Amino acid sequence: MLREGATEVVVPEPVFLEIQAHGPDDPTMKAIHEVEWLKLVSVSEVDPEIDAWDLGPGESAVLTLAASEQGAWAVIDDREARRCARKLNIPVIGTLGLVLLAKQLGQVSLARPVIEHLRFSGM
Repeated sequence: MLREGATEVVVPEPVFLEIQAHGPDDPTMKAIHEVEWLKLVSVSEVDPEIDAWDLGPGESAVLTLAASEQGAWAVIDDREARRCARKLNIPVIGTLGLVLLAKQLGQVSLARPVIEHLRFSGM
């Protein structure tokens, strides 16, 4: 579902560190190590326009990467980070949007069970 339309999905290092804090059994942590199209990347410097929004390191890194790559989308759920993305014309989609897109594309038959699973997993 996350990969639809993309050859790879990049995970900035600050996001990886946030996920890593959930422990080795976290499904996202396992996926980062097991799925070849998920690519861990370093962000050397946050875009100054994004940095001015004083977002978290993960959100800032995601937006910086999306702003620097033609055709890239930022996958962000944080409200303030989404506002920043809109202001800077960075395409953005949230987790719920990805689930609904997967439903529209026939990758999942029902969106509700996926959403419930995410909700019960702490999303």
